[in-house]
Amino acid sequence: MFALKRKTKGEAIFDIVNNLVMLCVCFLTLYPIWYVLVNAFNDGNDAMLGGIYWWPRMFTLKNFDAVFASPGIMLAMGVTVLKTVLGVALHVFFTAMVAYALSRKDLVGGKLYILIGTITLFFNGGLIPTFLLMRDLHLLDNFMVFIIPVMFSFFDLIIFMTFFREIPDGLEEAARIDGANDWSILLRIVLPVSMPVIATIALFHGVYQWNDYFAGIIYVNNVDLQPIQTYLFRVVAQSSSNTMMVAVQGSAATRSVTSQSIKLATMVVTTLPIVFVYPFLQRYFVKGMMIGSIKG
Repeated sequence: MFALKRKTKGEAIFDIVNNLVMLCVCFLTLYPIWYVLVNAFNDGNDAMLGGIYWWPRMFTLKNFDAVFASPGIMLAMGVTVLKTVLGVALHVFFTAMVAYALSRKDLVGGKLYILIGTITLFFNGGLIPTFLLMRDLHLLDNFMVFIIPVMFSFFDLIIFMTFFREIPDGLEEAARIDGANDWSILLRIVLPVSMPVIATIALFHGVYQWNDYFAGIIYVNNVDLQPIQTYLFRVVAQSSSNTMMVAVQGSAATRSVTSQSIKLATMVVTTLPIVFVYPFLQRYFVKGMMIGSIKG
């Protein structure tokens, strides 16, 4: 049996201070979320009196009733889900395809392409030229305006390319001996063993797609195409008066719902779905699938 090394007094004090700092950071990070959640489940007029910090003082679900009773929120939620799923799928595949090509050492002009792509990380055309480009491409008031402009990211390409370069050459060589071409190698070998980086990029882009409200404001005037975050932005922008009354499911206006309580409830509704997705992708960040794929 090995004797456990006893910590010195200085090391013990350092551990205590470090734990206290971590607890403070966790509290400062999580409490704002908890505060929004508590007030979203509290009576609107009662919340205006203040003093609600840890638990709802007057628990109610009328704020969420008012949110889901809005004629546009479910449509906006559907647009957001569709653009997130489709956007993530196309973004991951297209970026991975380009990254695989640039990761090849025998690609003619590969360094030039990487240099040109790096420049785009620091410079862009600006808002007005981008808007004119979207107009000329007939993407204004078009669902594909959420997909096509962000279908490729050079930053994500760098992450993909770095991972692809770590794949042993023996995998590709064995596949080529069996008669596989570049497409077969990409789809049947490279992508299946790249699930950790695919999950990472999918999470990054999925969070972006879900939280993006700017494209809906700038490029979309049709209310039927606005995503949920744009809907939330308009709710916040139009609710400057805390005395606004909302009808719930066709009933008379209720005084227990205010614009502030609706904003908080809408924030909860739009945030929770993407929070629930994270645990399902987290396991890919811990251990890659390359372990045991090749020996020697």
